Amino acid sequence: MGLFRTDPVDLSDEHLMELVVRGDERAFTVLFDRYQRKLLTYFHRMLWHDRERAEDFLQDLFTKIAQKPGSYNPERPFRTWLYSVANNMCKNEYRRMATRTAAMPELKAEHNGHVQPNAGAEVDRARFNLRLEEELEKIDPDHKATFVMRHHEDMSIKEIAEVFGISEGTVKSRLFYTVKKLAERMPEFNPKPTETAPTERR
Repeated sequence: MGLFRTDPVDLSDEHLMELVVRGDERAFTVLFDRYQRKLLTYFHRMLWHDRERAEDFLQDLFTKIAQKPGSYNPERPFRTWLYSVANNMCKNEYRRMATRTAAMPELKAEHNGHVQPNAGAEVDRARFNLRLEEELEKIDPDHKATFVMRHHEDMSIKEIAEVFGISEGTVKSRLFYTVKKLAERMPEFNPKPTETAPTERR
């Protein structure tokens, strides 16, 4: 539909989204290919390691973009806008699950059952990752999402601040106190906070 003077793979997210708004399917495909793996991993971590649910959410997210591309605010970086939509979807799911008897223990048990015995450092890493995921389930959803974006999605402090619409100081505060809390709850691994304690609060 659209005509590219350059390879669409080389276009910025924002340029591609402009074309999506105009109905360009190729631009949509490039964006989907660019983000599907990252968003699937994000949903998987945020939604109790439920692979099927993560895939459904990924599908729902891009279906929304395809149906209502005009909901994107071109004044925002596409990546941070995309993660803000994904994060809101997760928070809505938390609220929905809270109205039921949540199935988190079953999901965790299923996840834990997949750990394979291995040697040395790999066993320690697997045990640490499992304990980390268990403790992340217990903290505030916004703090968990901030931690996941920073340490698993490699997003910058500035990007995370844009996702949540908060100050960079608040992001640093969330990260510091989340890591501090994890360290207190996981003394056997002795994780050390890597962020400097901030002075700015929300």
